[in-house]
Amino acid sequence: MVRRTKLIDIELSHPPKNIEGLDGYVTLKILVRLHGTPIGYVETPVVNGRCSAATIRKAVLEEHSWPIINHLLCDLLATPTGSREWRIRDLLQVSHPVCSEPLPMVTVAVCTRDRPIQLALCLAAIDNLEYPNLDILVVDNVPSDDATERLVRAEYPNARYVREPRPGLNWARNRAIVEARGEILAYTDDDVVVDSGWAHALATTFAENPEVMAVTGLVVPYELETEAQVLFERHGGFDRGFSREWYRLDPKDRQRWQYYGTGQFGTGANMAYRRGLFDQIGPFDPALDVGTVTNGGGDLEMFFRVLKKGHTLVYEPAAIVCHRHRRDYAQLRTQLRNNGIGLYAYIVRSALAYPEERSALIRLGWYWLWRWNIRRTVISILHPARFPRDLVLAELKGSFVGLCRYPKARRTAAEIADSFGASLPVTRQDTAAMSQQTDLDREEAIAVRTVDLSQPISALTDVTGYTSVRIFVTKNDCPLGSLDINNRFQPIGVPRLRQAIVDRLGLALLQSGHDVDANSLWADTLATLTRHYVPAEDRTEDATTRLPTDIPVSIVVATYDRPEDLRECLRCLTALNSPRQVEIIVVDNNPASGKTPPAVAEFPEVTLVSEPRKGLAYARNAGFSASSGDIVVATDDDVKIPPNWLERLIAPFVRQDVMVTTGNVLPMELTTPAQRLFEKYGGLGRGFKPLEAGSDWFESFRREAAPTWELGATANAAFRATIFGHPDIGLMDEALGPGMPSGVGEDTYVFYKVLKAGYTVMYEPTAYLWHKHRREMQALRRQLYGYSKGHVAYHLTTLLRDHDLRALLHVGVHLPRYRVKQILRHIKNRLRGKRPDYPLSLILLEIAGNLAGPWALWRSRRRVKREGHSQPYLPAAQRPTGTQGLPLAKAHRQLAVTHRHEASSTL
Repeated sequence: MVRRTKLIDIELSHPPKNIEGLDGYVTLKILVRLHGTPIGYVETPVVNGRCSAATIRKAVLEEHSWPIINHLLCDLLATPTGSREWRIRDLLQVSHPVCSEPLPMVTVAVCTRDRPIQLALCLAAIDNLEYPNLDILVVDNVPSDDATERLVRAEYPNARYVREPRPGLNWARNRAIVEARGEILAYTDDDVVVDSGWAHALATTFAENPEVMAVTGLVVPYELETEAQVLFERHGGFDRGFSREWYRLDPKDRQRWQYYGTGQFGTGANMAYRRGLFDQIGPFDPALDVGTVTNGGGDLEMFFRVLKKGHTLVYEPAAIVCHRHRRDYAQLRTQLRNNGIGLYAYIVRSALAYPEERSALIRLGWYWLWRWNIRRTVISILHPARFPRDLVLAELKGSFVGLCRYPKARRTAAEIADSFGASLPVTRQDTAAMSQQTDLDREEAIAVRTVDLSQPISALTDVTGYTSVRIFVTKNDCPLGSLDINNRFQPIGVPRLRQAIVDRLGLALLQSGHDVDANSLWADTLATLTRHYVPAEDRTEDATTRLPTDIPVSIVVATYDRPEDLRECLRCLTALNSPRQVEIIVVDNNPASGKTPPAVAEFPEVTLVSEPRKGLAYARNAGFSASSGDIVVATDDDVKIPPNWLERLIAPFVRQDVMVTTGNVLPMELTTPAQRLFEKYGGLGRGFKPLEAGSDWFESFRREAAPTWELGATANAAFRATIFGHPDIGLMDEALGPGMPSGVGEDTYVFYKVLKAGYTVMYEPTAYLWHKHRREMQALRRQLYGYSKGHVAYHLTTLLRDHDLRALLHVGVHLPRYRVKQILRHIKNRLRGKRPDYPLSLILLEIAGNLAGPWALWRSRRRVKREGHSQPYLPAAQRPTGTQGLPLAKAHRQLAVTHRHEASSTL
């Protein structure tokens, strides 16, 4: 099942609204803006097909309080205040500054080839750009028909159409340089939808900073509807963050190779240049990018050349475009392979063009190969991850292929140039290279300047003879602090200066020289933001987040000849406070004894199912398959349940990503030594703090197994019924659990599979029940021995079935080390005269159980092979004809007989 995510954006200066109609979506991903500037993402779970405005407001403040304050402080510095002191309330009263510089003409170039449907969506968005001085250019690269030309001429008369006969994206980009009329040339792709403020954000950056020659912007996903689109975002997507970044190369920096990984600066789907730049550094290399055997790298190489020639590149997140990611999995795999080819083709090209940088480029290549490709490949082998291994391997393979592609692509480009001629007849004066050489010869020097915040901030234009500037910030003759800006012989514009001051001084700008406690100031600021953005009525729990009462629940109780305990359990279950339809199923795991049916007969509303094959997993699977509820709850026969337990346990299922919830298990009594020792062992409870475990939690354990046993137990657990039919999850593993030689592990393995599939497990401590621990030492010893066997059997199952090598580390390294520490701690306490809390005999018993785990698992597998697997789970509506309308117990028995008959026939 695809974890569909709905994408929207909100403007904080306008109150957010409830988002309805989210049925089928798991999460809501929100791009948060303030005054049109992106602040960051917020992801909230979809609850009952909606997301309330209160939830959105709270999530925004929880995750992005500082970016909001940072933005408001920058606006505050742009507001003339004279000598007046700033207060926290001033943050929310200032207006966003407007660029006072004249804005240049911008040519928007869309390079396309045979994709008129996507192009139409792209051009429609460009037509809606809020920018008056615009030149729209469509470059049609070797079209196979005239569909694109007819679309542009008929539907978009404001756009100019140009046909480029030389095949290759960089040929089309170079043609745009020739045809451009604007001072600024902005490139985007035909699979992009530009934001209405995109061109204005790009033009403003150029206008306010004359030294800037290239600007890239934020690329967000247009949709996350398919598996391929979700995986591409998980891979990293095109997102480069929400902070404006300034890049200018220091030729003397020995770590400059890190700048040569130019993908960190942006992507060709959202980049802009001053038109005159290409007269200095030359056009795009036609041997790179789409349409050649390199399949990419043209944008990366141009970013490299901008920096190499001594110019400044800025990443401006306010310039936003939405990219339509590949919807098909095969297309995604090809894209990632091409990414690897393009990156290493760019590295090879740059190493050939700039011999003095070869060592730095080789270092970059080795770093990226190890850090991104090989390391991720090893991680995918060590343990299952959300990102499929075949995609990781595709990019790794592309990296090796890319090392050999550029020479061939250059020969092809030369042949095309011979046939058609060069597309850009410019003269390379290489003045920037000369400027860089001058920079190398200049003496390192630091300018010292003072910025008085009681006066309007001005650009620092007299610092072009310095490598960096130390700025002392004052207000009302009171020094607030200092900061350094590495300007590399360039002027420092007002926006960059304001941002640097805020980044360095932060809330100290509001202290106005007084001795104010920083923690108190931060608390006051957060309180002010909360009062402003979150109304009082939204600070309470949203009643609409409750699980609808029309969702039915089935409760499955597996039992083995404990009629008195079962009676007490059923009394509690039939007295539950719940407004919904609740089905109670008892599974008799030893029907030959005849002890269970009389107890169940005392409760007419309870359904009895028989499962003669011994083992708790067999019994629970039988109950799950017989159930009809959308949510299936598992508990034991030796528990006592409070009336409000059920609703608390199933409440987290309002979130579509939650597949399992567990609750707290408290001891019913601690009267015997065995019961007290079981609690010292760890018991069945997992504490009194809620816990949410998702795929991020699962993958965060890189060098050890994910501790799924810390998430609870099936003595108190609920499942979304659909997981039992999920191809990657399914029913409980019959070879694990009580009643089998393996001992336990059936519940933790279900948790493992749910997390591995990318879903969420929630531990809710308020959903508690009382468990009757073993009273006798002999019973406790059997229990602990079984737990120890099952712990190892569970890990071996993840190793053999899921190829999770973390299990090998756990069983072979971490578990023995833990046992040694236990013994040493016991001996140490004895030597100190302390009485150990936990006897050595039980520690040795657990070690014996661990050692018996592999043999026990083998015996369990043999037994399952003899007795057969549980019948596959089917939703009630899809069960075979002939079982509909039958009592549940009879229907289940008929299905079980049918399944065993089919299995025998197959054998």
